[in-house]
Amino acid sequence: MNSKLIKELPQLVKDQVISEDVARNIEVYYQSKQDDKPNKLFTVFGVLGSILVGLGVILILAHNWDNFTRATKTIFAFLPLVIGQLFVGYSILKNKSVTWKEASGTFLFFAVGSSIALVSQIYNIPGDLSSFLLTWIVLCLPLIYLLKSNTLAMLHIVFATYYACNYGYGYFTMQQTPWLYLGLMVLVLPHYWQLLKNHPKANVTSIFNWILPLSCTIILGAFVNNQGDYGYLMYVILFGLFYNIGKIPFFDDQKLRRNGYLIFGSVGTVILLLWTSFNWIWEFNENNSTFASQEFFIALFLFVVTAIVLGYSYSKKWIKGFNLFHVVFIMFTVLFFIGTSNSIIPTIAINCIIFALGLITVKIGTDKFHFGILNYGLIIITALVVCRFFDTDMSYVIRGLLFVSVGAGFFITNYVMLKKQKSKLNS
Repeated sequence: MNSKLIKELPQLVKDQVISEDVARNIEVYYQSKQDDKPNKLFTVFGVLGSILVGLGVILILAHNWDNFTRATKTIFAFLPLVIGQLFVGYSILKNKSVTWKEASGTFLFFAVGSSIALVSQIYNIPGDLSSFLLTWIVLCLPLIYLLKSNTLAMLHIVFATYYACNYGYGYFTMQQTPWLYLGLMVLVLPHYWQLLKNHPKANVTSIFNWILPLSCTIILGAFVNNQGDYGYLMYVILFGLFYNIGKIPFFDDQKLRRNGYLIFGSVGTVILLLWTSFNWIWEFNENNSTFASQEFFIALFLFVVTAIVLGYSYSKKWIKGFNLFHVVFIMFTVLFFIGTSNSIIPTIAINCIIFALGLITVKIGTDKFHFGILNYGLIIITALVVCRFFDTDMSYVIRGLLFVSVGAGFFITNYVMLKKQKSKLNS
């Protein structure tokens, strides 16, 4: 956009729209902005180079590891750590470029992990993977703010998620609740807030808009211990929270691909509703839930937070009109507790809700002339028909007619909207 404007400056001067001095000032301004802008591709390759160098050094040492004395092994264990600290210190003291800081910080991050692992192996220090990951993450946390590094913040989230999975899902140990994961995520939020404030539409900010809800989605199940049925409720409320965050104008005004909260909230809600649209889910849920459980209080906390976000959005008039996605979490909560004593009512109600969500999504896509949203609504309806294909006693003729109707709906709605779009462009 800037380069296009600069190319048009001579023509604007020729047409006497602006003076030569103004044109010169505009060109100098945009040229200075371009000079200050970091080379993103160079930064990416710098980070990848740091990772590859670190891995190469580790492989070389590993090949000859058994031939070294304990003292030599200790020196090699700390050598990458010392080199990484020197590079990071140089980057900070000399105020080097973003590429320098990202690359040196990434190298030091992995150097810390390798040093901890090697020292533990050399001196036979006991410990498990969870404690190793937690120590590694906490030691490297200050680097995020010292270097203002986006790469380190992403690595922090990824490794915090890995730690919580290992600790909470109990792959190799007894399952435990990873409460420290919450603290690790809170500690990285100031960096994320600065990105939202200073670079709201940057690609790196969009990545955080995706990996944060992804991490929370992966880890929430680790907080479900004894009352597994509450997992459905917890996830539906979490997706409701994501959706309502994604509909805040700050996120909603951006391109859809940058709004991970909205996509996770919408798709996650639909998937959970489709899963709970089967009657056997609610039969299993009957008389199996209790209020005196960790899962209930987590669900209650998520419900309160989501209700606050929804209420604040209405008070600010950010929500115009009625959108069922905003309040699905409330409806599902009511149905969940009804389902503890009656499985028929929630089954019927959820099927109706899914169908309504599909129709509403189709309408939104039609109003916005957005083929992606339109077909997403049709996919919701199709998925509902497929689910009912497996648990109903309808004849194959009726089932076939339903599929033909849905297929015809895909074609007709897309065709009609395409015609409207063409006529709108022509007018």
